[in-house]
Amino acid sequence: MIRLIDNLTDFIFPRRCPVCHDIVAKKGKLICDECKDVFVRVKDPFCMKCGKQLSDIDRVYCTFCEKSNIPFIEGRAVFLYDDNMRKSIYRFKYGGRMEYAKYYAYEIYNKYKEKIRLWNPTVIIPIPLHKSKLKKRGYNQAFLIAKELSVLTKIPVDNKILTRVKKTEKQKNLGASGRENNVKNAFKMVPNGVQYLSAMLIDDIYTTGATICNASDALIAGGIENIYYISLSIGRDV
Repeated sequence: MIRLIDNLTDFIFPRRCPVCHDIVAKKGKLICDECKDVFVRVKDPFCMKCGKQLSDIDRVYCTFCEKSNIPFIEGRAVFLYDDNMRKSIYRFKYGGRMEYAKYYAYEIYNKYKEKIRLWNPTVIIPIPLHKSKLKKRGYNQAFLIAKELSVLTKIPVDNKILTRVKKTEKQKNLGASGRENNVKNAFKMVPNGVQYLSAMLIDDIYTTGATICNASDALIAGGIENIYYISLSIGRDV
């Protein structure tokens, strides 16, 4: 029945390629064959803490992780946040291309399924939107990715336990210090009677790390000791 519904949905609303935005011609494919290698994947060397791409093979950590007290245990990202990825995420977030989430989650799982098994998180938590932004957009892009990843990993999603209590500006419009102040005390954990031993945060973009770190602080303050994260894309170390 699920497959029938998926096929019917694809017929009425053809799946678009997350790279070129053309209709994906081959049935069952999530991306055009010609576009599958367009997005640049993170590779060695990368920061052993947050996963950010490094340019120096002799370094172990990025500049931010070297200088900061990082609350999460470890994190990774799949793609570099370059112009192609920026355009794809823009359509995903603001153009209603919610079907991209399935491709994004597949790439996350394909690259990091063993890492996720090693982390062994008991819950997946998407980075939440402020209620005003959620109302305007209609959906939380991180939650869409988290739901698809939950299907692949069999790890449950909880999108209620972490809330964004502060209406923040767009991080891309701010410098490093501005981003940190922008999301400071922006999140709050809402007890729901479930005690998670560990959690894996999900987001679409990791830049300075301010958002993930502040979300991690809120979860740790609420009693979840072990926090990991995965983002779809990430910037380079500077």
